[in-house]
Amino acid sequence: MPKSAQLGVLTVRHAIPAIFPLPEFAAAGGLMSYGASRSDAWQQAGIYVGRILKGEKPADLPVMQPTKFELVINLKTAKALGLEFRRPCFAS
Repeated sequence: MPKSAQLGVLTVRHAIPAIFPLPEFAAAGGLMSYGASRSDAWQQAGIYVGRILKGEKPADLPVMQPTKFELVINLKTAKALGLEFRRPCFAS
């Protein structure tokens, strides 16, 4: 069993409402995850690589911070913990 699944099972078993940085933990049973969008980070990395391949020096490139974040809520775990999320929470 992967570590993410083990942590998810343990948090539910011990009724710990845990928040994780990666969506895999929420999918494995954790309550929720919140963190930078990995697809956006890969896209930014690709832009960096392209600039370097075009001749820019890596030291001259600006430091980039994440601009997109993802919130994943495991409703099954929330229900098991006795938590309720109302519909407006899911508006995008």
